[in-house]
Amino acid sequence: MNELVTLSQGSGGKQTHELIRKVFAERFVMDMPLTDSAILDCTCNTMAFTTDSYVVDPLFFPGGNIGKLAVCGTINDLAVSGAQPLYLSASFIIEEGFALCDLEKIAGTMADEAQKAGVKIVTGDTKVVEKGKCDKLFITTSGTGIMIDGRQHISKGTEVKPGDRLIINGSLGNHAIAVLGARNRLSFSTPVVSDCASLNRLTEKILMNCSDIRFMRDLTRGGLAGVLNELADMTRSGIIVNESSIPVDDPVRGLCEMLGFDPLYLANEGKVLIVAGPGEATKVIGILRSDDLGRESEIIGEITDDKRKTVILSTSAGGKRILDTPSGVQLPRIC
Repeated sequence: MNELVTLSQGSGGKQTHELIRKVFAERFVMDMPLTDSAILDCTCNTMAFTTDSYVVDPLFFPGGNIGKLAVCGTINDLAVSGAQPLYLSASFIIEEGFALCDLEKIAGTMADEAQKAGVKIVTGDTKVVEKGKCDKLFITTSGTGIMIDGRQHISKGTEVKPGDRLIINGSLGNHAIAVLGARNRLSFSTPVVSDCASLNRLTEKILMNCSDIRFMRDLTRGGLAGVLNELADMTRSGIIVNESSIPVDDPVRGLCEMLGFDPLYLANEGKVLIVAGPGEATKVIGILRSDDLGRESEIIGEITDDKRKTVILSTSAGGKRILDTPSGVQLPRIC
């Protein structure tokens, strides 16, 4: 019979310490004894810090699980700010009766993903709540990283100019559709797998080899349309994007047409929008396409001097339409 998480494992006593040590500390290779704070060495003056919570349903989906999502999401928030991610914390709210073997799988995935990304999970917290008070498992992760001099503008868009090129590193909507398929037990003729991935090594390649990167943002909730509208408002500029240049996999496109979704608004967990000076766009594409996480990279549009801060989509049919800011929720609990 599978072991289940019990309320006693969230009480702060012996069972809590055993759960933390056996499930988390051993997998994350945390220093012992565990303390209330991790003591970190840092020789730089500027750090980046981020935090996020994950409530995805279902917990396991093609291409990942809630643990991989939590690690990748936090690493990516640091990476697209121009920082080099170093350390993560992880906090778990676990429903009484949750299968311990599933918790171990999730923790193992987190450890593997952190190791691949060159990041260390150093501290965290665990709470167990009564059955019905939480939907199986929620995770909150926070991350810190070194902010390299000269990159402070990357997340703010202060150096974006008309003529700058817009680049994405691959197909849109796969994560949202993979989660939707798992949630509703949909079967696809061609499997749809989440793009969930840590992008820090990819973004670091670009920042190390290109001197004219103006902005980066990962395309999570709100998708490409959400980030483009945020960028237009932030920079007080217009944006024009070419629908025919935006990569979307056929199974994702087909399901979107069937259910009335727009892939430009769907969540991704391994995609980044990069704004580069016009002279470096081709170089950025070359770097991206040399990496498995950027094989389908495309230049999709550019910044304009339209002071109305409007995002215009040049459609595949030859027309133009405004790509509005997302409103409402297409798919809840996607991350």
